[in-house]
Amino acid sequence: MANFRTETSDRYFPRITVITPSFNQVDFLERTILSVLNQNYPNLEYIIIDGGSTDGSVEIIRKYEKFLAYWESEKDDGQSQAINKGLKRATGKWVAWQNSDDIFYPDAFNSFAEAVRKNSQSILFIGNMNLIDEHDKIINILKYVTPTYQSLLAEGMVLTNQAAFWSRDLHERIGYLNEDLHYGFDFEWFLRVLATGCATHVNQTWGGLRMHLQTKTSKYQEKFDQEYLEIRRGRELSQLQVRFFQLRRLSIMLTRGDIAYILRGIGRRLFNQ
Repeated sequence: MANFRTETSDRYFPRITVITPSFNQVDFLERTILSVLNQNYPNLEYIIIDGGSTDGSVEIIRKYEKFLAYWESEKDDGQSQAINKGLKRATGKWVAWQNSDDIFYPDAFNSFAEAVRKNSQSILFIGNMNLIDEHDKIINILKYVTPTYQSLLAEGMVLTNQAAFWSRDLHERIGYLNEDLHYGFDFEWFLRVLATGCATHVNQTWGGLRMHLQTKTSKYQEKFDQEYLEIRRGRELSQLQVRFFQLRRLSIMLTRGDIAYILRGIGRRLFNQ
């Protein structure tokens, strides 16, 4: 009977490992942790890898350590290494990372589990994402479509780790995150994933990316651009191909009825110009 319950649990609630890389984000870390734990997902493994924070983050982590499978706080060589540390300890069939200033939205894990049951061949699942401010207020809504290797090359990050889960056994086949990269490692990682198999997009909001003055995106955009350029080197697409994937995304969104979202995007571009 115990085995039956375990098999049933794994079928309906596949084991998920979430890793949070953390470094001096005490203002936001607790909200990240609670966004994971408050999912009330019955088959969760949560790992926090802190890079030796000195701002009170460790005290926040200790507050929740009984709910954690593992945590540490020691100096590392950056975010990609911290995530890899967690991934190498992961036992979940599916894995994800959520940064220490970002959040999952309620019911994201259950929504993901339902998508897995319906799309057993997919190795990557993504949802939509909101951009949020320091107070969790929504700045912008970002909707995605099912990504492919070429669409990612064509348009850049048309998915986000804040709303993505992938099969852990991928790491046995294609390795871990590239620790030589400090800004574009997620872009390079998802390119490798999508070169390996197919993805599924779920048209629900799973995650929130927090925008504030201390984010790497805000402070180091030029370094992001440099790493993205290097990652793309030798596999650039033509402008015609880029246009094709832009039209593909537009067509999919129109088909599923995201007309208001499209019009808001057009209005935003016209206003910014």
